[in-house]
Amino acid sequence: MPTLPFEFKLCSQKCKKECGANLARCPTYGKLPKLLQEKCRENLHLLQYLQSFPLEKFGVPEYYEKLERSMKSIKNPNLVYPVAQNVFIHILGNPEDIRNFYIPIEPSLFGQMNGLLERIEELLTEFVDELEDIHDDNERLEVILAIVDRLVHVRDNGKKAAQGRKATRASLKGNHKIKDKVTLSPVQYQGLHYLLRCELAGLGVLEPMIRDPYIEDISCSGLGSIFVEHKIFGGLRTTIGFETHEELDKFVIQLAEKIKHPVTFRDPCVDATLPDGSRINIVYGTDVSKRGSNFTIRKFSPTPMSIIELIQLGTLTHEMAAYLSLVIQEQMNVWVSGETASGKTTLLNALATFIPPEAKVVSIEDTPEIQVPHPNWIRGVTRGSAKSSEASEVSMFDLLKAALRQRPNVIIVGEIRGVEGAIAFQAMQTGHACMSTFHAASVPKLLQRLTGNPINVPKSYVDNLNVVVITQMVRLPNGRTGRRVISINEIVSYDSVSDSFSFIEVFIWNPLNDTFEFKGYMNSYLLEEKIAPRRGIPHVRRQQIYAEIKRRAEVLKRIQQQRITNFYDVYRVLSRAYREGYFR
Repeated sequence: MPTLPFEFKLCSQKCKKECGANLARCPTYGKLPKLLQEKCRENLHLLQYLQSFPLEKFGVPEYYEKLERSMKSIKNPNLVYPVAQNVFIHILGNPEDIRNFYIPIEPSLFGQMNGLLERIEELLTEFVDELEDIHDDNERLEVILAIVDRLVHVRDNGKKAAQGRKATRASLKGNHKIKDKVTLSPVQYQGLHYLLRCELAGLGVLEPMIRDPYIEDISCSGLGSIFVEHKIFGGLRTTIGFETHEELDKFVIQLAEKIKHPVTFRDPCVDATLPDGSRINIVYGTDVSKRGSNFTIRKFSPTPMSIIELIQLGTLTHEMAAYLSLVIQEQMNVWVSGETASGKTTLLNALATFIPPEAKVVSIEDTPEIQVPHPNWIRGVTRGSAKSSEASEVSMFDLLKAALRQRPNVIIVGEIRGVEGAIAFQAMQTGHACMSTFHAASVPKLLQRLTGNPINVPKSYVDNLNVVVITQMVRLPNGRTGRRVISINEIVSYDSVSDSFSFIEVFIWNPLNDTFEFKGYMNSYLLEEKIAPRRGIPHVRRQQIYAEIKRRAEVLKRIQQQRITNFYDVYRVLSRAYREGYFR
């Protein structure tokens, strides 16, 4: 059972004999608002949780079907929201810590499940022959659940609970006679099915966090609680954790086996991708991680954040987005740089919608995170060296060389870290537009890393990189944290005499009032000296290019006013804008 931040106690009222049998007599049920009562009728485990929750101390939780960004300002949250059909999350304020509590409310939480799963698993061993010829994981799970229905008897509404498996049950080939069925309450039955799904087709105790669309990162740092990064409530402490190294090591080994990247004492570190696209890193054993095995999951969002959503969050302005749309359309080379978790990949995905819709795009990554809305998109992913097959390793360097032969309009490199950086600059020199992310907190540090080991880009090549966008997780004037584009910079040239680089800060963020300044207005090298001539503007009237920035910013404002925020919807609108000449 998870470690709850309050004392666990089952309902002491007479109605607990069969939870839900007489809701009118349940004192907890009567205190709940109508919407929460409705959810409790459909999910009795939610009612059981609220019966054990000290309402007199914390108050009745608010129920929300969806969360809003404005909820970030709630100081002591006490709210419940759904993340799956029968799984809920309770966000509860923690006055003793800066991290509030993240409490998964699952069907297996209060159903007295201790020992029940082990007993069912023992009984399932007698049905091995019915699973021999089933190789599809989903079909195997459904057959196992059908067998479980034959092993259990559900009090009162057992027939109703088992109705959905008649078709699957009929297909079973076994002829086993079951002498003593396991008697379960409806809550136990639901909890058993949930546990089996989590263990056989999910990630066990991590399943609520994996299903939660508001979670960005899941982090286990060793023994103790698992922590999550929530899109609205920031860093949270979950009620799920590990108390012993044996328990933690066992879970990590099972987790690694599920993703088909086993860990051992010889190979304790694993980087892999989960079936949903989430990125996972595992470190196994106390010899390399003194607090115990650890893992971090970086959640994958099936729909990236759009440029309009980033503007709404204050990450950048319409004017900054308009500037970037113009330089990307004119095939300038744009890199997004910043520290870890500063929003580099999120911004790069959002900027991909500015690539002209008719362009051919090639992306290259070691872990697939880039999402491009264009139909003509080649997605390259590296392959590690195979230990048990004849397949050879395919590096980012190999994929980048292949990309140069695929005649792309734009090459997107997931992250520049090594020798592929030099090849990327070679691609820029041959006329291929390049977009990428880079780990550096400022332009001078980026230039240092580019020209030093192991990338070793010749200094005279660096001005092929046109624009560097610096992102950062910052402390805002209101005390909260947020991601901001702290500067957009144009690389101008390298002076071999003074051995120095010159660059212009076109936009900068003001930390005092959380505003942005267009420092490059009427003073942009890239707009006036490169883009204006390409667009047929005479040198004497080159400052007309700034009017295009204003016009594009107005287009983006109108898109926002029409409440078009979805990533793919924004791409479709921008594609139409390109065709009709609004982004000419």
